[in-house]
Amino acid sequence: MNRTRWLYSLGILLLFAAPLEVLARIKLTTLPVRERVEIQLDHARIALVEEERIVPLVKGVNQVDFSWANTRIDPDTLVLRILPSPAEQPLEAKVLSVSYPPNENALVWAVAAPESGAVRVRISYVLGGLSKDFHYRAVADRAEKTLNLAQLLRVNNHANEAYDSAEFWAGVGERFTRSLGLSETREVSLNRFAAVPVRKTYTIDPVAFGYLDRAKDQLNVPMHYVIENAGGDLGQDPLPAGKARIFQDDGQGGTAFLGEDRGAFTPPDDELRLYLGLARDIAVRRTVDRNDRQRIAGNLYRHDVTLKYEIENFKDEPVTLDISESVRQIRDQIRGNNGRDPEWQLGDGTLRDPDPEKSDADKLLFRVELPARPVDGPAPKQIHTLRLTLNNEW
Repeated sequence: MNRTRWLYSLGILLLFAAPLEVLARIKLTTLPVRERVEIQLDHARIALVEEERIVPLVKGVNQVDFSWANTRIDPDTLVLRILPSPAEQPLEAKVLSVSYPPNENALVWAVAAPESGAVRVRISYVLGGLSKDFHYRAVADRAEKTLNLAQLLRVNNHANEAYDSAEFWAGVGERFTRSLGLSETREVSLNRFAAVPVRKTYTIDPVAFGYLDRAKDQLNVPMHYVIENAGGDLGQDPLPAGKARIFQDDGQGGTAFLGEDRGAFTPPDDELRLYLGLARDIAVRRTVDRNDRQRIAGNLYRHDVTLKYEIENFKDEPVTLDISESVRQIRDQIRGNNGRDPEWQLGDGTLRDPDPEKSDADKLLFRVELPARPVDGPAPKQIHTLRLTLNNEW
């Protein structure tokens, strides 16, 4: 049974000749059942609930009492609306006023009806204690070219209110109908996306992922599955942030667990990145190969900086390595932070064409193709350089 206590009082203003005019507040013991409930969970922290019930009215002014004792209803958000009556049974009732009885967790709406009958009312309110979490299950194929992505929603009820049947909407996906009991947790499947194209990436980024061995200048090489939220069924809605469990087809009818990550909020046409761990078969050493300073005027200097990358791919397949650098971090590393954004330009190193979509005034992203390790020999070492000129430094 739900904890929200509906109390309907029928008070009739007697307009006939009588000793007194009476406005009666009579609490009925029979509570109208909910005809419809919708719970909207699209907000990050609160839930909006809309209830519809059939309320009997008598001619005159009626009082409709609503009590929320022991529930987490926000009383400041309570709104009552009278919905249009069916054409075959018209009843033009109106809400006249609202009041709060003293010392009660309740409010009273005064509703006027020209005739006796029933109306459908909609009560809306904000309810605390209903939390939601999104979860994902990603299963990549053996070749790691596509994956099946399942999107799950978990609803936790700590509002001290129960709903025998409610229509839920999480802000994404289709609406669904479920019951939700006191202190109950419900999990439902919202979406399933089959054969989603996936790209496996290998990245070095001294700022975001740091060093495997700082003394040897050896960088970490994290691996990610990258999914574009676009095309087909994907891209219709954002992908909310949530924990993702990642698996791969093991080629024997089962799946192997690869890891777990928390996917960030991903709007349409953006990319969802799922962390898989560190690659142990790609080695990258990054050093400052050159740092020359030339005086321009006064205390202004120009710095010519060359970064050197020594890369080895021990995998038996070719891969693409993303090299991500921050110009500000490079300046701070060789000069120190002077509180200004650096003025810079690229030089004639082997890395001179950053990805225009992934680069900006500070971040630079280069892609390097690494061949597979030869079957009968050692992994070849590639040498790449990034040359920057930092202008007007002091």
